[in-house]
Amino acid sequence: MMLRRAQPLRTTQGATMAHEPTGTPVDVRVVRLAGGDSHLWLDPALHVYVTAMGYPRGIEGQRRTLWREHISRPGWSAYGAVAHVAPGRFGGARLRRSAHATPQRRLGRGLLPDRDAGPHEALIGIAYGYRGAPDQWWNQQLRTGLRQVGYPPEASAALLTDYFELTELHVHPDAQGHGVGQLLLTNLLADRPEARVLLSTPEVPGEENRAWSLYRRFGFSDVLRNFTFAGDPRPFAFLGRELPLSVHQQPRHDSTPPIGSR
Repeated sequence: MMLRRAQPLRTTQGATMAHEPTGTPVDVRVVRLAGGDSHLWLDPALHVYVTAMGYPRGIEGQRRTLWREHISRPGWSAYGAVAHVAPGRFGGARLRRSAHATPQRRLGRGLLPDRDAGPHEALIGIAYGYRGAPDQWWNQQLRTGLRQVGYPPEASAALLTDYFELTELHVHPDAQGHGVGQLLLTNLLADRPEARVLLSTPEVPGEENRAWSLYRRFGFSDVLRNFTFAGDPRPFAFLGRELPLSVHQQPRHDSTPPIGSR
């Protein structure tokens, strides 16, 4: 299966202005997250994940162990969207503070202009992934699905030889629709050495949600549709596109209903 190579995109790096439901502007910056500082950002990231996906509270503990294990995988990279928000907003997503660490030390090198960390700094978006490998569960699930639909073994092997798995990309529902997901996606995929990027996302009727809109806009095409993972009854789609991805496009706004990406 040949993945479509999207046309080069144009963007400028700078703060994007999201808005809370009250209409209050939220100044957002994208930062690279350091695995060694996961004790500071992991819980807020899991809060965003559970909220965006609509999962019941309590699942964070199960995912925390898995996300920590992912940090040790070859090629792991993560970015967070950080915002200065009004008091009382994004409570579970508030970043842990350290009196002995600067904002850069806590979260990594910011890609957008650095600012002093205020008392109401929250993580409103998270994206991470790593280099795919045959011994990974997700890789094995995709291989199984491709085999079930009669995908040639040699084509499957070629597809899964050199790829980056976009494991998670989530934006807090109160911050969706303002280009935050696009900023996370473009920064995460910039300068990746792999030949392609693959991801899985829940099937949605008519592909009518922000996640699907984002992926289609960036040239992701179908790899496998309506696949059911072991232990999850929901149908998922596998999508992919060739790399590199140029990060040169201003965030676009859309009005589709908010929903988590995975």
